[in-house]
Amino acid sequence: MPFLTLEQAEIICDKAMEKGVELGFTPLTVAVFDAGGALRVLKQPDPASVTRPHMALGKAWGAYAMGQSTRTIAQRHQNIPDLVNTMNLVFGGRIVPMQGGILIRDDNGEVVGTVAAAGDRPQHDEACAIAGVRAAGLVPDPADPDGVEI
Repeated sequence: MPFLTLEQAEIICDKAMEKGVELGFTPLTVAVFDAGGALRVLKQPDPASVTRPHMALGKAWGAYAMGQSTRTIAQRHQNIPDLVNTMNLVFGGRIVPMQGGILIRDDNGEVVGTVAAAGDRPQHDEACAIAGVRAAGLVPDPADPDGVEI
């Protein structure tokens, strides 16, 4: 099974949050899960918001559970709302169908985890998650942000 180290997860979180600051976004909360669905890191800036950790966790866990980015999940939700609604019934409402959660792949294309950011516009959250994965030397999926220059 592919493995995501704690060091890689920390880098992903830190660099995603730093990218948000660099781009002038609202402070981001970032969550990283490994390929087995275990939470590796959850970080949020001071002062903390009560909603952002839940949003980041829901995006990252949703990407893990469905095996695809939350950009794709959000598109599927628009086209087939019953699919995501049913998945949320099955999984106790844990899937947030909003852009910002992505897959983390290794150089061989194997999924080693997921990451999600929350706190700004969904496409900004996603761009920062992508930047964090790249900074850790891993491959983000999707590889490019949706309309945001990073």
